[in-house]
Amino acid sequence: MRWLDDPFHRPRAWAFLAVAAAISVASGWIFLDMHRPEPIVAGPGVTSQKMLSDWAPVLAGTAADTPVYVLEGAEPGGTVLLLGGTHAQEVAGMMAAVLTIENARPARGRVIVIPQANRSGFTHTDPMEGFPHRYEIDTPTGPRWFRVGMRLANPIDQWPDPDLHHHPQSGEGMVGSETRNLNRNFPGDLRGRFTARIAAAIVELVKAEGVDITLDMHEAYPEYPIIDMLVAHQRAFEVATITMIDLQMRGIQIDLMASPPALRGLSHRELGDHTHTLAILNETANAAMGRFRGRTDETLVTEGRDENYVRAAGLKRLFVPFTEAGHPLKERTARQLAVIEEMLIAYNEQAAPERQIEVADLPQYEEVSSEGIGKFLLAVN
Repeated sequence: MRWLDDPFHRPRAWAFLAVAAAISVASGWIFLDMHRPEPIVAGPGVTSQKMLSDWAPVLAGTAADTPVYVLEGAEPGGTVLLLGGTHAQEVAGMMAAVLTIENARPARGRVIVIPQANRSGFTHTDPMEGFPHRYEIDTPTGPRWFRVGMRLANPIDQWPDPDLHHHPQSGEGMVGSETRNLNRNFPGDLRGRFTARIAAAIVELVKAEGVDITLDMHEAYPEYPIIDMLVAHQRAFEVATITMIDLQMRGIQIDLMASPPALRGLSHRELGDHTHTLAILNETANAAMGRFRGRTDETLVTEGRDENYVRAAGLKRLFVPFTEAGHPLKERTARQLAVIEEMLIAYNEQAAPERQIEVADLPQYEEVSSEGIGKFLLAVN
């Protein structure tokens, strides 16, 4: 502080302090804003709202807790669980979960939706990657905003990362940061670290509610081999196969692969192994996540257009077609919704009559992909 006593250095010192204070205030505002949850409106089909801690009290009052929406039909039946936000930057899965919450009306059975499975992941973005923190969707009643996050839990909630993450049940070793990846921590441990507790709480929900079928909705970069694909546990393979065929008959190209028995910690593997649910995962193509991408901004997240990916497609470096039209969020969300619809139809073909699940007013693929997401988002009070 001697500089403040020196007439020559005093203006520089005060200027430096002013800049430092401005940076601190701006950083603090961004930090607080990233912890402000985006509004999700309970639609006409929602019969109750809970928290994940209702099934695992150890989560109560922590950043691991997250909202759970229950949509129950007038007629008893089976139960489907929809997971969005397992990886928080894979925004189409979360958006499909939101559109289900705000529109769907079960006639028979229950739909349980966790739109932000790893809620902590929505409170930060990948360092040095330049991701936008949020994006907006225009609706008839004004814009709605949503969060872009990261595939890992926020390090302020779980730190430090070990050198290696060892999946507890199998001993499989992974890079240490995967200890904060929800989709490497199933079936979890209620006495374990932060992310493992989230996984275990979801398993507790599946068991307690007798969930018949589970869909974990993800996205991947266009150069990733498992893209526009269903990944199914062996007990869910028949349902997933029928789902794939029916989607292809609608002109929605999609592939199918079996859940690798040796790749542990993933939702479809561990939920299938440790519960009675039929576990399936879906991937759509998100250019904002890839290594070939150009400028990473809100437009890339929502419009999904990137010249670099057009060139990469021409060089046959991608696992999904990519033209100047790109893969906009409305198309990716529509694909997720179509998977939900066809998966439930396929499930009902083999389920007992008392375990049927019938859902009306789920936004349709054709409408969402042509008219956009905003038409199906409700007004925020």
